[in-house]
Amino acid sequence: MINKEILKDIKLVVFDLDGTLLDENGNVGEESKNLINELSQKGVLFSIATGRLLSATTDIADELNIKIPLITLDGTLIQRFPNEKSIYVSYVKPSYVKRALHLADKYLLNVALCHDNAIYYTEENSIFPNMVDKFGAKYKQVYSYENFIDKTLEVVLASDYQPNIKLVANKMRFPFTLGLSSSYYKTNREGGIYLLEIRKLGSSKGDGLKKLLKHLKIKMKNTAVIGDWYNDKSLFENDSIKIAMGNAVPELKRMADYVLKKTNNEDGVADFLKMILQAKK
Repeated sequence: MINKEILKDIKLVVFDLDGTLLDENGNVGEESKNLINELSQKGVLFSIATGRLLSATTDIADELNIKIPLITLDGTLIQRFPNEKSIYVSYVKPSYVKRALHLADKYLLNVALCHDNAIYYTEENSIFPNMVDKFGAKYKQVYSYENFIDKTLEVVLASDYQPNIKLVANKMRFPFTLGLSSSYYKTNREGGIYLLEIRKLGSSKGDGLKKLLKHLKIKMKNTAVIGDWYNDKSLFENDSIKIAMGNAVPELKRMADYVLKKTNNEDGVADFLKMILQAKK
């Protein structure tokens, strides 16, 4: 059990969404909603750190009456409302976007460009939305990528042929590029699709959290983070209060200060929020 004095001093709680705050149907538990409202009245702030696009996150923030910036697309954009000024944005260099598009064409990979409001794909990549689930993201087909190269937050390449994905991953690293971060993995969907996600170096949920805390003037030790998956690892590599879901991957559970017994489908987040409320009372 976490010390009550530590819980009493929490000023900010940051949730992951899918697999954490949301159940498998994409809903927030009713008990968590009520507790977030009650804790907000006691001065606790809430935010979200997600791999989702901003456009796929704002409705949930509205539902919870969250007003402060959100950490979206794994830290590439920190912003609350569409079209408002961001506190941080990380665009992939246009020349690197063009290189990724060229390599995708050369090695017959599906490719799309992630912006804050949508994921753009061309007719040649029309299968992309069926291959890659970006949790609520809006997909928009465009005639050409030419007008969408600027302001790309992330380039995503997909294929069922692993060797070509690995080949392109290597060609998007040093010495061919500088200042990029790439994530290569296999999805858990039937048949298996290999994904390569390319973004600017220094963009992660953990980096985003540090920028958000600086903006809010809140210390890391007064912050609690809750997650379940591998992309939440950077959220746990600091002095925050780290909470893992009952359904979290083993690596995250080992890093956590406290592991909840319940899963996201059992509104496990509510159990931690109750702990904070009891400490503040």
